[in-house]
Amino acid sequence: MSHQPVALLTRKETFSACHRLHSKHLSDEENAEIYGKCNHVNGHGHNYTVEVTVRGPIEKRTGMVMNITELKLAMDAVIFKQLDHKNLDKDPSTTENLTVFIWDNVRDKLKYPELLYEVKVYETNKNSVTYRGPYPYNNSQYLQNKRSAKTSCTNISSDSD
Repeated sequence: MSHQPVALLTRKETFSACHRLHSKHLSDEENAEIYGKCNHVNGHGHNYTVEVTVRGPIEKRTGMVMNITELKLAMDAVIFKQLDHKNLDKDPSTTENLTVFIWDNVRDKLKYPELLYEVKVYETNKNSVTYRGPYPYNNSQYLQNKRSAKTSCTNISSDSD
């Protein structure tokens, strides 16, 4: 029995943008407590690095999982046209929400969206978020009870640079 090899193909891009971590669902005091210096009224910026990975069988005819140009064009349409040198403020514009935004929008632009495997966004050299699609069950109540105040720009690390 012959098995077709499966490979992961990753493309990396960088972009710059600013944001302010602030949720309209929280009071000003709660926002200051949870987001610390990243809740500053004037916001702050990052040089983000994004890695988008597709996973699939290596097509015998082309020798590729996907034409890298297709992945490049999808990433360009999302990252450079919608995010680069923009203010990312959403509710709130965490790296977690940014990563899901990139996943959803890149996926919409791929000929075979089921090949999308992972989106990883580096907010800094020390902080990153990885997303591999929707979680299998609703854990929002669990997360709501487990969150704690941080002074970093995300809940990943206390070191935001």
